[in-house]
Amino acid sequence: MKSLISRMQAVQSPIIPVVGELIKNSPGTISLGQGVVSYSPPQSSVDFLAKFLSEPTNNLYKAVEGIPQLIAALTAKLQAFNQIEINAENCIVVTAGSNMAYVNAILAITSPGDEIILNKPYYFNHEMAIAMAGCRAVLVDTDENYQLRPDAIAQAITPKTKAVVTISPNNPTGVVYPEATLRAVNQLCCDRNIYHISDEAYEYFTYNGVKHLSPGAFAGSSDYTISLYSLSKAYGFASWRIGYMVIPQHLLDPIKKVQDTILICPPVISQYAALGALQATEEYFTEHIGAIAQVRELVIKYLNRLQGLCTITPADGAFYFFLKVHTQIDAFELVKRLIQEHQIAVIPGTTFGMEDGCYLRVAYGALQQETVKTGMERLVQGLQTILK
Repeated sequence: MKSLISRMQAVQSPIIPVVGELIKNSPGTISLGQGVVSYSPPQSSVDFLAKFLSEPTNNLYKAVEGIPQLIAALTAKLQAFNQIEINAENCIVVTAGSNMAYVNAILAITSPGDEIILNKPYYFNHEMAIAMAGCRAVLVDTDENYQLRPDAIAQAITPKTKAVVTISPNNPTGVVYPEATLRAVNQLCCDRNIYHISDEAYEYFTYNGVKHLSPGAFAGSSDYTISLYSLSKAYGFASWRIGYMVIPQHLLDPIKKVQDTILICPPVISQYAALGALQATEEYFTEHIGAIAQVRELVIKYLNRLQGLCTITPADGAFYFFLKVHTQIDAFELVKRLIQEHQIAVIPGTTFGMEDGCYLRVAYGALQQETVKTGMERLVQGLQTILK
């Protein structure tokens, strides 16, 4: 059959499977690529599966926006951790991961031809979803430390702008935005009558005493702030596919239309597992995120050996570092050589919109203490060898 042209031709190919294929063809490669953690969900998640199985009607479709008991548990979490109160002005929608929450939001607030502001480097799935919706991503440069520039964001707003997207802690850079900056962006969205989409998938991953802040907690922001969350990272829940969003009440009907069409309802068995995860003790987070913090310190020591070859921006959140490599080599070509010649995988910055130089995202969340030394040694030696 003759190839048909569709909107999908304008959408970039997801980089993780592309790099995964290169890894598969180079056995023994250590991956610093995909943003996942190495640990498993808490035992309470497994325990709650029995509750799912004991309910004879759980084979049927459930509420589009999520089961009531999970929404109640998320309401309590949002109040305690994010200082977001669920009231008559906002509501929770449970989704199949926070990527779906983002797609829900884009489809609900846009028409083809509208614009969404992304800050560079952006999270690639955010840009892809905008293209799929027939909209245009307007890209705004961050500063030399990948921090937001509210004045530049303001200048990028046009009559077609529907939202500004922020990610804090950030993927791919690992930076955390300070309160003053987030307040400035949130107020800008209020003043210009557009939405502030706040992606907070890495909310628990902060270091050096830095605290996470949710724009949805700002007074009076409920009517235009869309907050996205995920269980994939903090709870080791990646394949269970549970996220959730806090949205203005007036968006509930359009978002339910999107979700009912694509999914009908989030997988109920996963919702029960999520309900169990939310029962996890403080020790669960302390142990696992503490271990990642120790890995992070080792990663920093190795990265410091690349001074002169790379610019390494400080990052107090998520589990990424975003390197600017001082070379004319194409980023994807450099990634291929690191895998094929040195058995270490990272992600090229081009997939995050960084075309003006060679950038690499280094992900350390899945590394164990015993593999971080081997993996980082390979990365450092590989870059030193290739760039000499």
